[in-house]
Amino acid sequence: MNLQTPFALPDSEADDRAQLIRDRLRDAIVDRRLGPGTKLSEGEVGAIFNVSRTVVRAALQMLSFEGLVRSERNRGAFVANPTIEEARQVFASRRLIEPGLVAAACERVTVSDISAFRNQLEKEAGFLSQRGPSARRSEIKASGDFHLLLAAAAGNAILQRFMEELVARSSLVIALYGRSGVSSCGHSEHMAIVDALERRDVPTGQELIIHHIGHIEADLDLRTTDGLALKDALGI
Repeated sequence: MNLQTPFALPDSEADDRAQLIRDRLRDAIVDRRLGPGTKLSEGEVGAIFNVSRTVVRAALQMLSFEGLVRSERNRGAFVANPTIEEARQVFASRRLIEPGLVAAACERVTVSDISAFRNQLEKEAGFLSQRGPSARRSEIKASGDFHLLLAAAAGNAILQRFMEELVARSSLVIALYGRSGVSSCGHSEHMAIVDALERRDVPTGQELIIHHIGHIEADLDLRTTDGLALKDALGI
């Protein structure tokens, strides 16, 4: 770890560093290496990345906007700990949005898009035979990546950014409350959705995506696990 005194950065460089810190923290949260309720001390994060508190604060504000971090007056920032009700709101939002993405994707989907989906399905399949927390985190990320591919294929940049936030929140919820038995079912459902996209079958694709989202939500329970210490979770 670099223990040099943080120094003032030009605005553009400070923005880049804040984005980098946001990305590293976001990955650690979504991958469940940082557990819900973990305190994200501006001083500790700043020391890890050798930047000022101002830069760290900007990164934490980005994560707060995404719903992955909560800020408490006079206490600081913490990894979000979504309630089941908040989780249900996330999935309710997805049920409203993703059928529309399916319809748009069916109109626009290309051979290249289908190839990207098939490659993603192969990646998902590779995780199904693995076991342990690391494999589970990889499964959750791969599942989220599938839905981001769907958003990209739909060709709506605004909805794509919104889906990035929803998928991040969903990944945190699934990591917290999901049972591990859903993975193989989710993979088969993804396969069926891709088949519908390839046929440009909007009604079937929409029915499948709604069923799939409901399946994920129905798998939620109240189990939680502790994450790693901040420094260890960031691998620094």
